[in-house]
Amino acid sequence: MSIILEIKKTLKCALPDSEIYILDPRNDQTHLEAIVISPLFINLSLVKQHRIVMQPLNEHFKEGLHALALKTYTPDEWKKRQKDGD
Repeated sequence: MSIILEIKKTLKCALPDSEIYILDPRNDQTHLEAIVISPLFINLSLVKQHRIVMQPLNEHFKEGLHALALKTYTPDEWKKRQKDGD
């Protein structure tokens, strides 16, 4: 299984009601980007949101994942972003 699919599976298990998008802009499977939309993020600081996402990925960082650029949104923030065309 590719690292992208493994990360997505890990995050889906940890954040079951979330939308998760994993991108590999360098096509090297070590420097990835993630967009995570979750109702769990409502009323949480950005730091807490990122901790929720990063904690289940600790093992992936030990096994070769080098960097993960992370963007987190609540469902309402994501809808607004989509509506605004970002």
